[in-house]
Formats: sequence, C-alpha cells, structure tokens
Amino acid sequence: MPGRRLSQQDRQRIAAGLTAGLSYREIARRLGRPTSTIAREIARNGGPTGYRPQQAHQATAQRARRGTPAPSNAATPLIAAMEQEIIEMAVRAGMPRTAARVHHDLALSEDGRRTAAELARRLNVSPASVSMAVNFLLQQGYARRERDPRRRRDIYVIDDGAWYHAVVISRQQTLETVRATMAVAETYGLDGPVGQRLAKTATFLERVSLDIIESADRWRHLLT
Repeated sequence: MPGRRLSQQDRQRIAAGLTAGLSYREIARRLGRPTSTIAREIARNGGPTGYRPQQAHQATAQRARRGTPAPSNAATPLIAAMEQEIIEMAVRAGMPRTAARVHHDLALSEDGRRTAAELARRLNVSPASVSMAVNFLLQQGYARRERDPRRRRDIYVIDDGAWYHAVVISRQQTLETVRATMAVAETYGLDGPVGQRLAKTATFLERVSLDIIESADRWRHLLT
C-alpha cells in the first residue's frame, strides 16, 4: 500500500529501475508509490548514480531507531524528480543519456561553464564518458569548447546562442539528407514509383528545414 514504509525489496526494485534508466515517475508507477516518495528516497541515499538499496535500507532503519528524520530540504526531492524528467525527455528525443546529463548540468551552472574534470566529478562518470558526451554536444551545436591557456585545459560552455546553433546544424544535416535522397531518386528515375516517392520525401524535408531556419532567424533575438 502507498502508506507503508519502503521494504528492502522495494529498494532493490528502485535500484534496478535506475540501472535500467527508468524515470522516477515510472519507478513510482511500478511500485504503486507517489513520485515524490521515490525522489525523496533516492535523493537522501546517494542520488541516482550512488543509490545502493542495502545501504539505503540500513540507513533508514538506523534513523528509525534514533527517531530522527533524514536531513533534507523538502523541495529537493521534487526538484530532483523534475530534473530527472527533463533528462528522460532528452533521452527519448534521441540524445545519449550521458550527453543529456552533461547538457543539463551545463545548463544549471551559473555561468554555463564546466571543465571536463568538474563534469566527471559532479556526474560521477569516467573522463572517457564525459569526452564522448561533450563530443556529441559539440557536433550537434548544443555546446562549444573554449581553451584556458593558463591552465591548459578545455572548458565546455552552453551560452545563449546554443539552441540557435543546434537548429542550424540540424538544418545542414537535413539538407545533406535531401541531396542524397534526391540523387538516389534521379538514379531510379523520376517517372518511376521509387524515384517519385524519394523525390517527394526530399522535397518535403527541404521545405520543412527552410521553414525551421526562417523561424529560428525570426525568433533568434529572444535568446540574446
């Protein structure tokens, strides 16, 4: 029942859900619990990357014996759940999970800047994972790289123009697809069914990409 305490089996299912990349909301649904309960449980026991069911169960039992609540800000679990949902939406849209976490952490930094070492430490991932994630973000225009000449290190930045640059790069990639698709259509012959189908696809993608970049140019001032 939703009102009872989390059991050790519940905590093992939470850990399994985190390992499988499930959102807090989905884990809560499978356990029949409020999302806030799951978010609070994870936040007070190491977070999504450090949650260990056995240690969490022991810590809860110790707190119960002492009769003292876990020290936590009431708003923290809700914020953690909201942030997790943002990351899950990015993953569902096709962004690799670590890249989504890096992008989100950059967006939450006060000046939009982090070093690779800071990202690895904050997200509890390896430097190699950070490298792969930032390379994806750089290629897609979601972030840019700056060089710190004094300390000889790279700094990764998300600034006001990041989303515009991402739209521009996406348009370029779409137009490359358009050219390749049209070339194949012409090879098959524009009077045949295959050539006509591919030509229609190329034309559709081209018109949509033009509309998107015109809209991005029109509203770019909102970012600056």
